[in-house]
Amino acid sequence: MTRIEISIPLQTLTLLGDRGQVLRTYSVSTAKNGPGEKRGSYCTPRGRHFVRAKIGRGAAFNTVFVGRRPTGEMWSPALAGRSPGRDWILTRILWLCGRELGFNRFGDVDTMGRYIYIHGSPDTVPMGLPGSIGCVRMRNHEVVELFDLVPAGTPVEIMG
Repeated sequence: MTRIEISIPLQTLTLLGDRGQVLRTYSVSTAKNGPGEKRGSYCTPRGRHFVRAKIGRGAAFNTVFVGRRPTGEMWSPALAGRSPGRDWILTRILWLCGRELGFNRFGDVDTMGRYIYIHGSPDTVPMGLPGSIGCVRMRNHEVVELFDLVPAGTPVEIMG
């Protein structure tokens, strides 16, 4: 089974094959507040997770999602100019669920309840630098590639 490893210090996401071989490595952007599991911390949660749901199959590049639903908007510099400070979730969503009770699952540390995703971002968002409010941001074309390569249930390890 394939698996995903995310390094907060390196700001990378690596897709590993059945025998642990590197299939793909992507530059990502995790939380500007660093690693952490608490609800309201705006940090990226660490530990063992899995892809709970895949959302956005077939959506056009730059489709805007709010509450995991397409809004009918397409991200553009003009739209961004009318919505400064908006947290853009674009193109595809891989919704993460923690596997470690009391660390990243249930209570005030629940990754899924915090709505932590791997998702697409505007091309203007720098990768390789922390900048999100907890999620793992990717380039749109790369999140589409990853989305197509992994099934729901894929293990995800986030290392901080």
